[in-house]
Amino acid sequence: MFNYEYVGNLHIHSIHSDGAKSVPKIAKSAASAGLDFICINDHDYKKDSLNLDEEGFYGDMLVFVGLEIGRRYHHYLAYDLKEMVRSDNLGPQEVIDQVNMQDGFGFMAHPFEKGMPFSEKSIAYTWNDLSVDGFKGICIWNFSSRWKDRIKSVFHGILFLIFKRQALKGPSQKTISFWDNLCRHRRAVAIGGSDAHGSVFRWGPINLIPLSYDFLLTTINIHVLLNKKRLKDFETAKHDIYEAMKEGRLFIAYDRLYPAKGFKFYFISNDGSDLIMGEEDLFGPGNLVIELPSNGEVRLYKDGVLEKKWRGMEAVHKVTEKGVYRVEVYRRIPFFGWRPWIFSNPIYLR
Repeated sequence: MFNYEYVGNLHIHSIHSDGAKSVPKIAKSAASAGLDFICINDHDYKKDSLNLDEEGFYGDMLVFVGLEIGRRYHHYLAYDLKEMVRSDNLGPQEVIDQVNMQDGFGFMAHPFEKGMPFSEKSIAYTWNDLSVDGFKGICIWNFSSRWKDRIKSVFHGILFLIFKRQALKGPSQKTISFWDNLCRHRRAVAIGGSDAHGSVFRWGPINLIPLSYDFLLTTINIHVLLNKKRLKDFETAKHDIYEAMKEGRLFIAYDRLYPAKGFKFYFISNDGSDLIMGEEDLFGPGNLVIELPSNGEVRLYKDGVLEKKWRGMEAVHKVTEKGVYRVEVYRRIPFFGWRPWIFSNPIYLR
């Protein structure tokens, strides 16, 4: 069983592109946030090299370096690269292919974001060519994108600054539907990220950092599951965490809402075999088991359709049909109702 759980934050920008902090300073903030690892995804067109020399352990905290490849559209979060990939003069499929040729892997970033209506004129860095293949999966939940697309006026800006922890929306229905449709045909990994820049917002005499690194590194994280304790050898640790990301042995959690460590979602077949998130096998009857670290509302989906709801800290569901099963968990917040908290990767029973 994969009993070791490690928490990381993806899609972070540094001073090597349009971020406000250096990698060592971001690593220090990540360690203070209690993370086990982070992944830097600076923009390819804003930097000269990969800066792989900045990968490694910073104390007990791991830093990995990838890229966000793409300029106006088709932003691609790439990992395990050995050399630069530049998006200029490349179509989205060519970018994916170049990453794969290096034995790297990647995810569509914020494919259906809407942009901020208030100060950015709703400019959105969407993914328009949905005919591509060879990508590992999708970033379904990006804190910065989901926060910005609700800022329509000064009033909304103030409101969602005050209540930015409580009022965050979950992944858009368009994103979830696209992901569910992919999963019907193949394994497609879902990740989440912060898209942290630490940017200063300027409006007249007002200068502020609405989404600081210290805040964003405690928001939407991924929790990867390993079958052994993470080693202090960097290359081994990197391989193990990247392998879990590629296989979808992870769940996405809004840890700022409530720490999600300890969430479990697995399948026990009647013949005694078991599967965890991201795994696939031929269908056989059995039970899906969901365990939460605190009270919440569990929503079980089969092939993208809501199958059942529970409230509490655990649930068991008898499975009698093949399908792609995944879980969403919501946590009740006073005055705000049920807020999105945890999104699992699927268990595929074909």
